[in-house]
This record gives sequence, structure tokens and C-alpha cells, in this order.
Amino acid sequence: MRTLAVDIGSRRIGLAMSDEGGHFATPLEVLKITSPEQATLQILQLCNQEDVMQLLVGLPLNMDGSIGAAARQAIAWGRSLSDRIGRPLLFVDERLSSFQAEQQLAQRKRAGEHITRKQKKSRLDAHAAAGFLQAFLDGKLQPIDVDG
Repeated sequence: MRTLAVDIGSRRIGLAMSDEGGHFATPLEVLKITSPEQATLQILQLCNQEDVMQLLVGLPLNMDGSIGAAARQAIAWGRSLSDRIGRPLLFVDERLSSFQAEQQLAQRKRAGEHITRKQKKSRLDAHAAAGFLQAFLDGKLQPIDVDG
């Protein structure tokens, strides 16, 4: 079952996708948000093209695990997206996913891969989405019940 992970930011949305078997996460792309509607349409098109069966939205929880303003916005946007796309929706904790993605990109650069600052910035959100998607696929990250 193919899962699309969405890392929602204020200016960019990082996307990552699992393989059909639901074992491996791959960073896809980073959408620049010009409008919520435009981002929703791009994600809808991607879901239809790639036969996505579920959406996984990262919640930027506070460091103490509580739901703050940014997480509430992500919940509202995720629910709207799910309603529009007609796919099941799960939320997961995405705290530190950007930090971990940044560390991975830095490690790849140290290993000799040529990554400019601009490339790093443009890839970061997709790598963060891939990170929490892979943790979810591996059973290390459980869905969060935002209604309870």
C-alpha cells in the first residue's frame, strides 16, 4: 500500500512516498506554497497518478508533546486535504525530523556528494517527510490520536 508523507511548513511542503509494498520511503519533492488550494491540487494529482492509498501528515508537536498552534494548523490542513482527496489520514510526531534530515544531508556532503546550500534547503523538507515516513513504516512511529 502506497503512503504519501506530508511535512507541512509555513512556506514549503515536503513530500515523500513509500513503495507499493510499504517498506521503503523515498523523498519526492518540496512544494513552495503559493496558496493552500494550489498545494492541495498538486497533491491530489500526485495521489491519483501514484495510486496513493493513505496520507501521513507530520505534526510539529511542542517539545513536551503537547499540541500547539502549528500542530493545530497541520491537523486542520491535513483533514481538509484528506476530505478533498478521499484517502485515509494518519498523523505522526515529526519533532526533530528536519534536524535529522539536515544531519543526513550533511553526512552525505561529508562523504563527497556535491550539495550546495540552495540544494540542501530545497531538499530538506522532502527528506524530513521521508524520515518520519520510514520510521512509521518500520513500526518505530505510531499514529497520534488527535481527537482524544
